[in-house]
Amino acid sequence: MKPVAVFRHVPTEGPGYFATVLDRDHVPWRVIKVDAGEAVPADPRAFSGLAFMGGPMSVNDDLPWIAPVLRLIRDSVDAGVPVLGHCLGGQLMSKALGGSVGRNPVKEIGWGDVEVPGNATAQQWFGRSALLFEAFHWHGETFTIPPGAERVLANQYCENQAFALGKHLGMQCHIEMTLEMIHLWCLTGAREIGRSKSPAVQSVTAIKANLNRRLQALHRVADGVYARWIEGLGVCRT
Repeated sequence: MKPVAVFRHVPTEGPGYFATVLDRDHVPWRVIKVDAGEAVPADPRAFSGLAFMGGPMSVNDDLPWIAPVLRLIRDSVDAGVPVLGHCLGGQLMSKALGGSVGRNPVKEIGWGDVEVPGNATAQQWFGRSALLFEAFHWHGETFTIPPGAERVLANQYCENQAFALGKHLGMQCHIEMTLEMIHLWCLTGAREIGRSKSPAVQSVTAIKANLNRRLQALHRVADGVYARWIEGLGVCRT
């Protein structure tokens, strides 16, 4: 089986729990270290799937790797190679597929409920019995739903928390979090948290409260979402 390519845009935002699921399901993967200057692959068919992680930059920034990534995402969708986006990764997917990315009404940092709409697509990705779950958030921008895709998550602070297009899923929220990642983000992002006046930004103390229980619940959601995405791997149109 060809490996899944995991695109890292900053060292602190690696694959996290996504890698745990891939290893558990014996799915090979490799990290493309965009932050270290590694070239963006030209042909998505070299991989069984593409996963894009988060990052503090904007997809609207003039960075040399953004245009090749957008082209790769479009080529992946055309070739039937599954694409998965987390936060910045979801924004990259939206822009590549005809959506747009701009400032969210408020910055969102910490734990917060997201709602699962009643449409069939959302239920396929997040379960037929799920009405909402607590996800992790860290973003100031958000995406529109690209043409042909369907909204599959939303909440009071950010209308578009996730969209699906066939076997492709782009998320604004984070489901890949681990204990180590949350402690690291709280450390490196403490100043950002302390300076924010947004009602959707939690304190470090609030973020770390009941952390093990929250992560266990989040991982149960991630298990289902990642399993659904993994089902689409390995089949592409030449």
